[in-house]
Amino acid sequence: QVQLVESGGGLVQAGDSLRLSCAASGGTLSTYVTGWFRQAPGKDREFVAAITWGRTNTYYTDSVKGRFTISRDNAKNTVYLQMNSLRPEDTAIYYCAAGHTTINYNYWGQGTQVTVSA
Repeated sequence: QVQLVESGGGLVQAGDSLRLSCAASGGTLSTYVTGWFRQAPGKDREFVAAITWGRTNTYYTDSVKGRFTISRDNAKNTVYLQMNSLRPEDTAIYYCAAGHTTINYNYWGQGTQVTVSA
């Protein structure tokens, strides 16, 4: 059973940066697809970014392309989401998830709150 723990959220101003971390135990993230999702108040959860195993392809939703970067440190069994040029509309709870495909995630973290003030 893979367990995921997110950290790094907080309250920042528009234009600032944050780096979220997703630390895994009970499994090796380099053998999974790892994704970041977010859910804003009153909205559905949405995909943000994902990183695959092997050749390590990355995917992003259009609204974060050029601002967010997903990466993985195999030695630390941790996936990161570097978020630059943050906007108020990025405010949400951010969740880390792991699975065997980019559309099927079996394991989820508890989430970390990101709040961006204008």
